[in-house]
Amino acid sequence: MQNVRWWDAAAAAVTVVIAAISLLDPPFGADDVGTWAVAGAFLVVHFAWGRRCVPVAAPRAHLAISITYAVLLAVGTAIEPSFAILQAFLYPFVWSTSPNTRSAIVANIAIAVAIVVGYAVRAWPAGLVVGGAVAALSVGFSIALGLWITRIAQFGEERARLLAELQAAQGQLAAMHRDAGVADERARLAREIHDTIAQSLTGMVMVAQRTGRRLVGVEGEAAASARDDVELMEQMAREALTEARGLVASLAPIESDGGLGEALRRLAETFERETGVRVSVTTDAAGLDRELEVVLLRCAQEALANVRKHARASSADIVVTTAGTPPEIVLAVRDDGVGPGDASPGDGGFGLAGMRDRVALVGGRLEFAAGRDGGTVLRVVVPARQALEGRDATAGADA
Repeated sequence: MQNVRWWDAAAAAVTVVIAAISLLDPPFGADDVGTWAVAGAFLVVHFAWGRRCVPVAAPRAHLAISITYAVLLAVGTAIEPSFAILQAFLYPFVWSTSPNTRSAIVANIAIAVAIVVGYAVRAWPAGLVVGGAVAALSVGFSIALGLWITRIAQFGEERARLLAELQAAQGQLAAMHRDAGVADERARLAREIHDTIAQSLTGMVMVAQRTGRRLVGVEGEAAASARDDVELMEQMAREALTEARGLVASLAPIESDGGLGEALRRLAETFERETGVRVSVTTDAAGLDRELEVVLLRCAQEALANVRKHARASSADIVVTTAGTPPEIVLAVRDDGVGPGDASPGDGGFGLAGMRDRVALVGGRLEFAAGRDGGTVLRVVVPARQALEGRDATAGADA
């Protein structure tokens, strides 16, 4: 019952019950007036102070309100023993609003002592015995029930925590399955393109070359026109073959099990072997979130595909650094080619729009411009999410 309105209703109800009990035995005297005054004081204290302790009070505030309630209970019980019915409100209240089990037990003992004091003042020494019996029974039941309910709540919180961890693990597993499916599909498409379209285009280039050699010794206007057509066919086939090989390279999966740096080095070696363009890799970012590694790796792959298709470069550099506060991961791909010209992230043929969308999904940004010394510079900036942060937080919570 952590809704403050329910506690307000309960406080008002117990006050009405106390007043009603005193009204059952007229004529009314000083004891009845005193009972009504203490009951009214309790109601004022609750609405002015007690209700602000819901749902959980600070340790000092909880102790202070518990002692205040205990004093009111002792005074009211000393005037009228039936005032002890107030404990039906106080015991649940101090348990529900306590910041910890220790505070709740201390508050329970304070309430029990208040009952004993009230009965003892009312009728010494018989009241001491009656008050002790009533207090022992009520506080024993309250502590036992409170500890039981607290234990159940702890089990519930632990179960909720485990359920949240399970759901998070299921989400991560689903994401890994999706990534694996995407990687498998990309690999399949790369193989299909390599084994079908690229091979067919290679065959067309070879046929065009052979046909051109056969037409070398043939004279006449028709033969010259045929040679021009064959040369055009060869050129078109070579361009299409270059595009197909670039597409295969961009679709081919790059394993990042050894970290982003190792994956980038493998990518650079493959690109250099296929194109002859020298590629250097420098990285100082380690332990990154898996999703960020995949995003940066794909951006580097797409950037090199653009270098292959458009830059006419002889060398390129891939640099990954960590900078800024809060930290950001910066991927920079530079080449010494012809430069970007008028290309922008929205233009077709450069793959920049898709790269920009991929980076935006992880809260990053894409920068694309000409280099100061010529060529092109592509920068990808994403917020750093270290893979170790989650493990550190878990270890801190366990400690």
